[in-house]
Amino acid sequence: MKPKKKPRISIGSWAYAVGPYADNPMPLDEVCAGLNRLGFDGIEIGAFKPHAHPDLYPAKKDRKKLVELLEKNGLGVPAISADLWEYPFAEGDPKIIKGYGEMFDRHLELCVDCGIKTIRVDTLTYTPFPDKLDYKETWDLVIETFRQDADKAADLNMEVVWEFEPGFIFNKPGEIVNLIREVDRENFTALYDTSHARMCAAVGAKQTPPVETLPGEEMDLLEMLKGRIGHVHLIDSDNTLYNNETSTHTPFGDGVVDFDRMLPAIVDAGYDSEWWSIDLYGWTDAWRYTQRCKKWLDNKFAELGWV
Repeated sequence: MKPKKKPRISIGSWAYAVGPYADNPMPLDEVCAGLNRLGFDGIEIGAFKPHAHPDLYPAKKDRKKLVELLEKNGLGVPAISADLWEYPFAEGDPKIIKGYGEMFDRHLELCVDCGIKTIRVDTLTYTPFPDKLDYKETWDLVIETFRQDADKAADLNMEVVWEFEPGFIFNKPGEIVNLIREVDRENFTALYDTSHARMCAAVGAKQTPPVETLPGEEMDLLEMLKGRIGHVHLIDSDNTLYNNETSTHTPFGDGVVDFDRMLPAIVDAGYDSEWWSIDLYGWTDAWRYTQRCKKWLDNKFAELGWV
């Protein structure tokens, strides 16, 4: 199936700020200028210091400068990845829950002032599922928190996307689908990352036994999420984990994901956004691979007749 809108390619800025870049992050202005030179349509903002964290853009005048930086480089913003890692709310600590809510609200304010319509969240507690937590209580808390996130965002005409992944709780295919269903908000959908989907549905990485995989692997998970995919991250997978934490985001062509099948299937699953975001999280020397990934995706879209 062909998408209704001509694809626009963005890339997550976190690839140049965290992981291997944590000790020497690329400044956001350098990233934006570089993406402009490489012909990117957009940048998906990772709100991790020293990039677009609310602490660095606390007032409207500061956020105006961020918008000017993006406009100067001709970059749209499909989504922002909120920096909520310090607030693993699912573990039930009232202070952490309060801190999570306040930081989420600050990210929403930044989004409104910068015209960003989609915010990414995750469950924040590491896998396998901690023995100290009660499964049902934790599940209910996550559902209620994500409902609150979605309701706050809806009041601002914004979308919330949950990025499931092997490194955080509720990473089994059934849990992923049921969580989306139980949150039950029109503006709360899945962020389908092709590497995470592979590791959750085909490998069963970091799952608490019994491990749950699908016969059709990541393609089956895509079908199960039909109509509930709000954003997409594209990258390959080599069936391994990065630092035993989350999926290895392998550059296109060096892994096992069948993108000739995957890309049309994403559209067939109801994804109707113009944005397709590359995700090089955790890849050593990610900047050196950025142009290669952009060219690979451009060529793939051309092969499919999408451009």
